[in-house]
Amino acid sequence: MEKCKKISLFLSGNTSIIIICIAIFTFFFPSTFKWVRGNTQLFILFMIMFTMGLTMTIQEFKKLAKNPTDVCIGAVAHYTIMPLLAFSVTKIFHLPDPIALGLILVGCCPSGLASDIMAFLCHGDVPFAVGTTTISTLFSPFLTPILVLYLARAIVNIPAQAMFITIIETVIFPVILGLIINYFYQHNSKFHAVQKMMPGISVIGFAFIVGGVVALQGSNFFVSGLIILGAVILHNCGGYALGYIVGHAVHMNTAKKRTITLEVGMQNAGLATGLAMAHFAAIPEAALVAAVACVWHSISGTLLADYFAKKDAKSTVDNTIIAGQISK
Repeated sequence: MEKCKKISLFLSGNTSIIIICIAIFTFFFPSTFKWVRGNTQLFILFMIMFTMGLTMTIQEFKKLAKNPTDVCIGAVAHYTIMPLLAFSVTKIFHLPDPIALGLILVGCCPSGLASDIMAFLCHGDVPFAVGTTTISTLFSPFLTPILVLYLARAIVNIPAQAMFITIIETVIFPVILGLIINYFYQHNSKFHAVQKMMPGISVIGFAFIVGGVVALQGSNFFVSGLIILGAVILHNCGGYALGYIVGHAVHMNTAKKRTITLEVGMQNAGLATGLAMAHFAAIPEAALVAAVACVWHSISGTLLADYFAKKDAKSTVDNTIIAGQISK
């Protein structure tokens, strides 16, 4: 069990590297992950969200109920900034309809587990991160289809009702199932050991989803890859910047400003990929945008968390030097 926990820690700490390696490997050996499609892909997404439910507790919801203001600010910022920013990017740069659909789909999804991991790595406010992810996830069956319908209806016919059902089946149900299991086994030491392995399993799941999309659509990357990558980077980095501005505007402390930056900027691109494959199979570029977002958000989130952590380390060293000089 200890080995499994160490492996999970390694996977969660090297998410971006692992996903990049899987994407590159699959590009040259696509047959490896061609099995990740359709219901199989949705099942993997189900398992990812199930791991999220297993790590959630009733106590966390009680804490959120006592002080919901910051979490509500984070969730509202997420569901306003990212969808509108995605829509703005598509219009300002006149993106082709298939790429525009994919970016809007990414922008309308909730924040993902990866943002919680990054908040932990950069000494952010982890309960705030988990709370924001939880609230944005629970509202996703309603907000994601409605936002996509409103922002992308000029591009393609949006099956909002079918998207609602898919999100219920692959997001809400597994989260609730995991939460129920957690409730009954919360005092079991073996169960706690299993919980510590969940982040690693999530990383593996995301890597499989990315591998599946690259296996099916990787050859299309050279057709419009630079446009897709540029749009994803602009959307993601814009989300970070605006998220930080919101945190500053409402006078959050440093830890919370870092957290809301990550929670706003990082999307559950795995969900976007699953929705694109399930409901927009005739527009493969949409799934490709979501897959690129999976990879890029992991890279940028890791780099940003590392920057924040190193900033803390530098500040500690500077304060130690100043204190030493004063004592002299």
